[in-house]
Amino acid sequence: MNIFNVSQSVGEIVAIMPKASEVFKELSIDFCCGGHRKLEEVIKEQGLSQEEVLKKLDKAYEDTRRLAGQLDYRTFSLSELIDYIENTHHTYMYRALPQISELTATILRVHGSAHTELFKVHKLYHNLKTEIEQHLIKEEEVVFPLIKKYEAVPSKELNENISRVVGETEEEHETAGGVLKELRKITNDYTVPEGVCATYERTYDALKALESDLFQHIHLENNILFRKLEIKV
Repeated sequence: MNIFNVSQSVGEIVAIMPKASEVFKELSIDFCCGGHRKLEEVIKEQGLSQEEVLKKLDKAYEDTRRLAGQLDYRTFSLSELIDYIENTHHTYMYRALPQISELTATILRVHGSAHTELFKVHKLYHNLKTEIEQHLIKEEEVVFPLIKKYEAVPSKELNENISRVVGETEEEHETAGGVLKELRKITNDYTVPEGVCATYERTYDALKALESDLFQHIHLENNILFRKLEIKV
């Protein structure tokens, strides 16, 4: 008997078992911006085997059971989850964004003439970098303080303000997710060409790490924080 079923949403499965994100990344299933979609719908759309997907999820579940201290983000209060997101994912972004900016510029300068796709990689990344930097500030200065204030002292006015900014935030998540998908497409899933320098490989590894962190970041907000907020309001 399978632990999960195809009538569950992708985001719900990852919320229950964070390790499912590894399975979904392997299968190119969007679990952050597309977290609201039913697994059955995604399987049909991508031509996957329902049996194989559920088998992989079951294995991940068994692996998770063997891991001690697995975090269950659903048990966090709103404030605790916000603090975790800031301390983990925001901190990572502030460190990684400028580093990757330098790396993409370096490989464009050295390899751009032979690998012209790097011009688009550079442009897409820096558009994404600007969006993320603004997004982090908006979350820290507007979205998160509103949620924490509402958690402490609920009111209709705060509820309306939060609904508006959460809607805007989810739209920004959708935009960022779209850029990440485009970056992966034009780099052929971050395949490093033959005969290039180590910095080229380091750049693609850094972009993959950024993608992974941002997907988890978006998942925690879209599928757990904002859903938990809906229950509260």
